[in-house]
Amino acid sequence: MKLKFAFLHLFLGCISLLLINTKFTSNVKAEESQKVELNNEIKKGKFLIGLKQYLGGENDSFSKKKNINFITDKGLLNLISSNGIKHKSKQINISWVDIPIKNPKTIERIVFGPFASYESAKKQAEKLKDKGFETTVAYPKNWEVWIPFEDDLPEFQLKNKIFRKIKNFQITPVLRSEYSVMKLEGPIYIYAQEEIKINGVNFGKSFYLLKDLYGTWTLVQKIEFDDYLAGVLPYEIGPNSPLEALKAQAVIARTWGIFNSDRFNMDKYHLCITTQCQVYKPPKITNKKVLQAIEATSDLILTYGNKPINAFYHGSNGGVSATAGESWQIQDFSYFKSIIDGSKSLNKIFKVPITNESDLNNFLDFDKEQFYGSNHSLFRWNKKISSLEIKEKLLKNKLISINEDVLNLNSIERGSSGRVKKLEIQTDKGNKSIVLIKDDIRRVLNFIPSNLFTINKLNDDLWLLRGGGFGHGVGLSQSGAIEMAKLGFSYEQILNHYYKDAKLKKFEILSQ
Repeated sequence: MKLKFAFLHLFLGCISLLLINTKFTSNVKAEESQKVELNNEIKKGKFLIGLKQYLGGENDSFSKKKNINFITDKGLLNLISSNGIKHKSKQINISWVDIPIKNPKTIERIVFGPFASYESAKKQAEKLKDKGFETTVAYPKNWEVWIPFEDDLPEFQLKNKIFRKIKNFQITPVLRSEYSVMKLEGPIYIYAQEEIKINGVNFGKSFYLLKDLYGTWTLVQKIEFDDYLAGVLPYEIGPNSPLEALKAQAVIARTWGIFNSDRFNMDKYHLCITTQCQVYKPPKITNKKVLQAIEATSDLILTYGNKPINAFYHGSNGGVSATAGESWQIQDFSYFKSIIDGSKSLNKIFKVPITNESDLNNFLDFDKEQFYGSNHSLFRWNKKISSLEIKEKLLKNKLISINEDVLNLNSIERGSSGRVKKLEIQTDKGNKSIVLIKDDIRRVLNFIPSNLFTINKLNDDLWLLRGGGFGHGVGLSQSGAIEMAKLGFSYEQILNHYYKDAKLKKFEILSQ
């Protein structure tokens, strides 16, 4: 053990000796590396995208050997670190080391959550702010809301999880070369004139490494709106979709990104690349139709009251769209209506609200070919679920104890589209019930494709859920948009169908 610590001190001593304290020159790149101003980047038409999160920590799946390699085939890479280090080479190798802290500190906070979505977490944060609490919306694994721990917190706050951790070390990036190891500080700016490969994958030309709320680091890409969309459209709606559907997706993906650009403010970037934001992957091959759709709608966004809307979209609405308030624990937006998603003749047969299971069963039984988007694989679905499957999900989410069993499922409240807003799960312990609300239904029972379902009890331990759609059901249905485009609708007509009273407008990008 003594030998291990001696080696550690020797290693850290080497880092200290090799630390370069040169000051930045007053050039544009140096100034840019020191400032990560999120609002300004949006005004310039650029997103900061968190490509890889939690680097250097336990949840780091990208640099498993705690190492990231940047390389270009042509030209030179440039690195500028906030502690004054500047470096140029064909290849840059950054790794993570755990440096002990001289005076370890205790981190304490009250944690609310987990929440199924950012929207629900943000709503909780707003409620706490109204009560005078300082709040942070965070995403360590799931969406959470944090408030600082204090000894005199009201009793209702103490019912939530108290997080305590002693911070003994700091995850620190170091620049390794053949002859030296240099300690870096964030933000670290890495850029080149050519495409940069990171751990063997082409990503782009401009990146940051930023420290996050959790003591780990994030690899962040700076990218223009349209280049970002080229990596979103193929994975969200598919590159082979009709051109008008691709145009509609380009407009709403751009709009959604701008509206939600404060989602990761706490970690100094705008958006992630998973389904918690919009799925993004650096395009390996440029698709002509995708690029045509992006170019034809360049800088166009949907607005309401002259501001970008929260342009939600999803895979399939099962034939009826939802309002925002029935899908998440948030306020309704006036541009989201619950509509029967099909022809005029279909709208004469069915009306919203769909208020009970009998009406919803009739809706689900109707000829699906008359709805927009009926070709989606989950437009109609049946799920048999057992009491044991439900129990396992409740145990995983710490909602029941191991000695409790599930007795029954009941829908106790539905939204205007017929979707389940409150699901009651009865157990055998003192008539105990767990009530899952809105997006928590699919977060906990994640085998359910959507909240649009009826419940049919087959026996004491088995239920049949008959449902429709995939996703939350708010805004544009991608499968519906594809079918509308095939039927000859323009992208403007598609957008007007799914976002009532929203207006197309050019987003003003400031000259740089």
